[in-house]
Amino acid sequence: MSDPNARLRFITFEGGEGAGKSTQVELLAGRLRAYGHDVVTTREPGGSPEAEKLREIILSGKAKDFGAFAETTLFSAARIDHLRTTIEPALARGSWVLCDRFLDSTRAYQGALGNLDPRILKALERVVVGNTMPGLTFVLDLPPEEGLRRAQMRSRGHAPDRFEAEQIDYHRSLRRAFLDIAAAEPDRIHVIDALMTADRVADIVLAQVAAAYGLEMV
Repeated sequence: MSDPNARLRFITFEGGEGAGKSTQVELLAGRLRAYGHDVVTTREPGGSPEAEKLREIILSGKAKDFGAFAETTLFSAARIDHLRTTIEPALARGSWVLCDRFLDSTRAYQGALGNLDPRILKALERVVVGNTMPGLTFVLDLPPEEGLRRAQMRSRGHAPDRFEAEQIDYHRSLRRAFLDIAAAEPDRIHVIDALMTADRVADIVLAQVAAAYGLEMV
């Protein structure tokens, strides 16, 4: 980017299980493309071939017994490949990047809930992410009971993953963690009520993207 102070065209969607992050990624991508923008959609953990391999390990729960630091190390390894292979090349060629989860999920899951030392998280962010911070982040907020209900409907009988399988108190704490993270960075992070319809949430997202990036969208 020619202006180092401009926001990166890198937008992330965060929130608990079943909040509708992947839906909103696709809806925003479709609307941006309709206005002639090139858009890359991606996700974490994953988003590149090597990172997808680590996704399988993380979501299977195989790393859980090793503790929050071990999980964070795996997330960081996946994020390094994701950034270098997918995100940074897309941003360099002028594309928008929309990502389902990024570093705020690590802050919430492994940081707040895993009690990982904040100094370790900050050090990893500095080394792994560097200046490739999202220009805008949306936290999709809803009661965890509703989120888990949606996640169960989406899974259609498949076993819950490592995080969906946690008890309800875990998910309530997760919701508080995301809200605390959002409150600490109000210029970057916007909280949206995910109990609204997907189309209504998408309208709010598009309006805030247009305002943040100075886009004209009718």
